[in-house]
Formats: sequence, C-alpha cells, structure tokens
Amino acid sequence: MSTPLPAGARAVVVTASNRASAGVYEDRSGQVLAAGLRAMGFDVEGPHVRPDDVAALTEVLRAAVAGGADVVLTTGGTGLSPTDVTPEATRAVLERDAPGLAEAVRRYGEPTVPTAVLSRGVAGTAGRTLIVNLPGSTGGVRDGLAVLGPLLPHVVSQLRGGDHTG
Repeated sequence: MSTPLPAGARAVVVTASNRASAGVYEDRSGQVLAAGLRAMGFDVEGPHVRPDDVAALTEVLRAAVAGGADVVLTTGGTGLSPTDVTPEATRAVLERDAPGLAEAVRRYGEPTVPTAVLSRGVAGTAGRTLIVNLPGSTGGVRDGLAVLGPLLPHVVSQLRGGDHTG
C-alpha cells in the first residue's frame, strides 16, 4: 500500500557548488533534482545555487524550514574535499537525525559507482521539514530520487501529523 503525496506538498532544492554559484558552469544536478521532484507532484522552489560555505548554506536551509517546506533536498558538497561542507551546514539546522535515508542512498549507488560510499551526506528533520543531502552529480541525484521517491509521500504525511497506515 502506498501513501499518496499530500496536497500542496512543497520541496526546496539547494545546490552547493563554488563553481556553479560563480557562473563557471551550469547547475545541472539541481535542475535534474527539481525536475524529478516536480514529476512526483511537488511544488518546487529552486534550485537555489550557493557556494560551498557553511553560513550561506545554513541560511538557505533555515529559510526553507521557516518557509514551511515539506522537503529540502540538497545536491553537492558531500564529498571528502576540504571545501565540501553541506553536511556540516545541514547538521547545524537538523533537530532529529534520519541516518537510514542517507545510508540507503549510498547503498543504492554503490554497486554501479563504488565511490558512492564516500558521500558524507546526512538526513533528518527540522520542525516539520525533511532535509536530505545528495551527491553533486546528476547520477547521484537520480539515485537519490530512486531511493527517496517511494518514501517521500509517507514522510510528508508523517511530518504533517498523519497516522501510520498499513
């Protein structure tokens, strides 16, 4: 039994990339992420492209939570590079962890992209908003959507106070 996506479900997409935010190249992963969420039925805001900077990312995440987003998905800034700081910014906003979601995304990608396990992405909730970090590649975003897609309707329902079903 699957849960339908609640009416008016809102998602915010945030891209963490120094080069995309500077206009060096186009933000493709954020666009793929926004399109995937729209295809699921979400009203989507973004992608908001920000540099790999804890303060800039924390600000946009807090604004999305304060604005009542049901889901915030980030792309980029989850690797091992010293400039990859999306998990640190996300942890500053999260109130409750949901580590199984980030682990599921890593596991899903590992058979075809062994470096998927290097992602330091985190997941959890702030207020009634789910926040999940996805890798900065279009393939990593597609893997994340494949994992999260079936779960998001139930998550949104639960965060809005819905009862458990099934």
